[in-house]
Amino acid sequence: MPRGDKDAYTDKQKRKAEHIEKGYEARGVPKKQAEARAWATVNKESGGGNASGSGRGKPDTHASSSRGGRANRSGSAEQRSAAARKGWVTRRKNQSA
Repeated sequence: MPRGDKDAYTDKQKRKAEHIEKGYEARGVPKKQAEARAWATVNKESGGGNASGSGRGKPDTHASSSRGGRANRSGSAEQRSAAARKGWVTRRKNQSA
């Protein structure tokens, strides 16, 4: 099988790579680089092609998917509470000035 051949991937993996690629292109990444990043993401999450064969049916990790956005970095309850107190103090200080 030549390098770059996607026969070893499941249909779901191919759809996932296409969806990720479109997202990169929407952000202005060139098509070729977007495709490379998309397949790298699929490979990182699923460990490569999962089409039929010995030892290929491993569960996906979703490690790359969870890295985006701020939702995963909101902090603990104590950190959120401290940030709220700090904001309240700042607003009160600015209001009286």
